Amino acid sequence: MSDWWNGSGDPLTVCSRGTIVQVGAILPETGNLVVARLDGAKMTDADVVFYEFSDALLFPGYFGWNWNALSDCLRDLNWLPADAYLIVVERAPLLMSGSPDERQTLFRVLSRAARSWASPLGRTDGKGVPFKVLLLCDRDDEAIEMKREIDSLNL
Repeated sequence: MSDWWNGSGDPLTVCSRGTIVQVGAILPETGNLVVARLDGAKMTDADVVFYEFSDALLFPGYFGWNWNALSDCLRDLNWLPADAYLIVVERAPLLMSGSPDERQTLFRVLSRAARSWASPLGRTDGKGVPFKVLLLCDRDDEAIEMKREIDSLNL
């Protein structure tokens, strides 16, 4: 994970609690970091997902409370400037567990945001901005299954 911030790895990283990771290996070396911690157990449907992201990332009042609006806000974040962004979803397997299609939509939105931030196009310094999503699972088997689900989306 030492190149996690600057590498071209997967936009969504799945990790079980049993995995030991040194914080220094995943934090960027310098700059301002915005971290949003979300609880997958709370996010049972799209409306709650929109609320939790809006609350955690201080979305502006014009946020439209739909998937396109979430995508737009995650790719903008000009009201919350930083050198890197980290979205941590704890208890990720519970995230919209009753709505697999919507959960896959969320994964696509997050992946699109990560790719958008990674692009140096239109940036004054010619460098992308790290935008990482860490999906935490309580057990290794949950992490394996979630990784399999994400891989099947070909993000």
